[in-house]
Amino acid sequence: MKKTRLLGIWMDHSSAHAMTFVNDSIITEIIESAFTSQDREATLSRNENIMHNKEQQQHGLYYKRIAETIKDYEKVVIFGPTNAKNELANLLKEDHHFNNIEIEVKSADKMTEHQMHTFVKSYFDPANN
Repeated sequence: MKKTRLLGIWMDHSSAHAMTFVNDSIITEIIESAFTSQDREATLSRNENIMHNKEQQQHGLYYKRIAETIKDYEKVVIFGPTNAKNELANLLKEDHHFNNIEIEVKSADKMTEHQMHTFVKSYFDPANN
């Protein structure tokens, strides 16, 4: 029997922790957004419109990198404290490449790495489903 590929992603606008759940253990890859608070302040001091455009462009690239990771999985839970998870989920819904992937979005607070792993294990544990 083929194992289902499971992925948990804790994310905000600055980083995403992509956690593959395999054999009751977690393998984590961190994906960083290229748009930093230093970028925000530097471009904001010049022009708010330029800052907004740069931020949108960088977030788009960030979401695209996360989406590339998601393509390799059958079940994905995206969770975190900001609306970044919803922005990503909306982009994924518009892309037919993700039609056969079961994606769920959950709200969550800021978490330690251990708390993230516990959340993912609990979410995908067959005893909880």
